[in-house]
Amino acid sequence: MYIVVGGTGHVGSAVAQTLLDEGEAVTVVTRNSEKAGAWRQRGAEVAVADVHDVTSLREVFRSGKRAFLLNPNADISSDTDREERETVRCLLEAIEGSGLDKVVAESTMGAQPGEECGDLNILYELEVGLRNQPIPASVVRAAYYYSNWDTMVGPVTKDGVLSTMLPADLTLPMVAPEDLGRVAARLLQEPIEKIGIHPVEGPKRYSPNDVAAAFAAALGRAVRVDVIPRENWEDAYRSLGFSDAAAHSYARMTALTADGPEYPEDPIRGSISLQTYIGKLVRDSS
Repeated sequence: MYIVVGGTGHVGSAVAQTLLDEGEAVTVVTRNSEKAGAWRQRGAEVAVADVHDVTSLREVFRSGKRAFLLNPNADISSDTDREERETVRCLLEAIEGSGLDKVVAESTMGAQPGEECGDLNILYELEVGLRNQPIPASVVRAAYYYSNWDTMVGPVTKDGVLSTMLPADLTLPMVAPEDLGRVAARLLQEPIEKIGIHPVEGPKRYSPNDVAAAFAAALGRAVRVDVIPRENWEDAYRSLGFSDAAAHSYARMTALTADGPEYPEDPIRGSISLQTYIGKLVRDSS
């Protein structure tokens, strides 16, 4: 039995579906009981549990042998760094004494030690925690999710404007959640001794200009890029409902991405192009 935390999100659902398609037994962990029925229809078992309930989560892990761990995003109106650090602590505590023989965790490219840089710090701490415990662990370091552009489909369709904090011509690794899910599922199925860090990105690297072009092709209309100045980033995040602490952390994380960290030269490459992903996104939203 494979246990998939965050099975109703973009990546977790791809992990679970890939395993099910290969005939594996899967338990999807979700805190949303309304989504349980759909997964049961697909052949999965469902465990309704909050990741902060360590005792309940450990019991779920004890029903399987391998688990996919994902640190879900905290409510943006909260102190996201503080909340997500607590989630990491709970995940690490829950696998302790669980009997699992291998775990695979979702992290991010650019993960690094530090404070007030969102996922870059929090997921690095998850990686360190996994290295310091006895269960063999593989880590997927994901490129920038294509799904980060999902919220732009409405404004782009309406106004033909793609707003971003990233430089319009900045080329960076991006990836489809489905490709991440397929890689994570394969790592879960590999022999116990096959562990380590695995960077994953799409078939090529893209810029916001490429994203605008993909939307333009899918919509059949011109799309221009509107770059938000760096000095306005925290205000922009706050206008979206982020707390002051979250806005500060996300702006710092965005700055590290915009300033171009070193990316791996030989990543695992997925097959889904940005154009394919955006095309489907536009069709599904119409």
